[in-house]
Amino acid sequence: MSQQIKIRAKERNAIITSLRSGVVPRIGLQHIQVGRALEVKNILNDIETVADGGSSFRLVIGEYGSGKTFFMNLVRTVALEKRLVTVHADMTPERRLHSTKGQGQALYKELVRNLATRAKPEGGALASVVEKFISVALQESRRDGVEASQIIHTRLHGLTELVGGYDFADVINAYWKGHDSGNEQLKDDAIRWLRGEFTTKTEAISALGVRTFINDSSMYDYLKILSRFVRLAGYDGLLVCVDEMVNIYKINHSVSRKNNYEQLLRILNDALQGNCEGLFFLMGGTPDFLFDARRGLFSYEALQSRLAINSFASGEYVDMSGPVINLAKLTPEDMYLLLERLRHVFASGLQEKYALPDEALTKFLEHCHQNIGQAYFETPRNTIKAFLDLLAILEQNPNASWTELLHSVSVEQDYADSDMELVTSNDDELATFRI
Repeated sequence: MSQQIKIRAKERNAIITSLRSGVVPRIGLQHIQVGRALEVKNILNDIETVADGGSSFRLVIGEYGSGKTFFMNLVRTVALEKRLVTVHADMTPERRLHSTKGQGQALYKELVRNLATRAKPEGGALASVVEKFISVALQESRRDGVEASQIIHTRLHGLTELVGGYDFADVINAYWKGHDSGNEQLKDDAIRWLRGEFTTKTEAISALGVRTFINDSSMYDYLKILSRFVRLAGYDGLLVCVDEMVNIYKINHSVSRKNNYEQLLRILNDALQGNCEGLFFLMGGTPDFLFDARRGLFSYEALQSRLAINSFASGEYVDMSGPVINLAKLTPEDMYLLLERLRHVFASGLQEKYALPDEALTKFLEHCHQNIGQAYFETPRNTIKAFLDLLAILEQNPNASWTELLHSVSVEQDYADSDMELVTSNDDELATFRI
């Protein structure tokens, strides 16, 4: 490593613990990210478009272990740094884009539960965003000598042109009334409504005087309203990350699966046509989810035509301008750079504490190649776990020999059951990429 970067103990421990457990770290991603330059460049262009009031849609496609989850978490980190609000959730059998049995509302609730800002990257930031909106209105009120309630009403007026906008505005007004009068119950009820926790009209009317609540059929409409609202609060837009889209592909009931695809088509059309302001959808799925002509997205003709891969993009030529981002498998150079990063993190960023010489990284990769062949380039999760296990032994046993230990390392070949994903690049110059 050419750059000496001290890594905080909190980040170091989170990264090592997560990777050894087979999951993607929630913090410190920049320390193990070594590339995806072209993908990141295009994502930055999307973020600029969203910040300018536009919209974007990206479908991240890759095999299990190719880097979807890591890449999507990296995009979330970049988006937060670029002053976007982010929400994220994994698709599950209990969460869907379209439903009549509460799965759509469940997806919305999980997304908003994880709402994050740069100041609160771990989630749970909905109330903070609403408070910021109120604070901006109060600043305008003091500056212009106008009643705060009038400022709030004027700022919310633009939301009323959207489906559900009137009730959303009424709920924000109710929060302001609670804020102004010190009525904490009213504020709590408003936040509960915004989180999608109301389940009946009677409950909504009793608590806030509105006749609707966020349910399966209105979930997407309120995400569009939320993207407008966060811009009113001073942010640049809303990033919606939904991973594990393969769970829609796994729906056995063909009508239910088609209804979810139709909702996805609606989202895609809105994004491509600019019908939603400041909204960026990022979704992750497997090749089967996209390409399967029998039950994947390509089984739905309208989606196939919009998501078709550029026929000229093959071999050395790539096209990142379309809605689909295909994550390529790792190269040997990628893996070497990644092991360098992991060694650096394990040593807390201090070169003098490296437990392994450069020679050992090459020997470890050769060992992996001899044991499992080319597969470790495609799904590196167990390779990485074995490497970190080796470093852990060396750390706790100073007299141990890495050459002897290396022969005892067994890298399992079963990758399909793990959710941990990593991405790297073969561009050595990008080994120092930072958020």
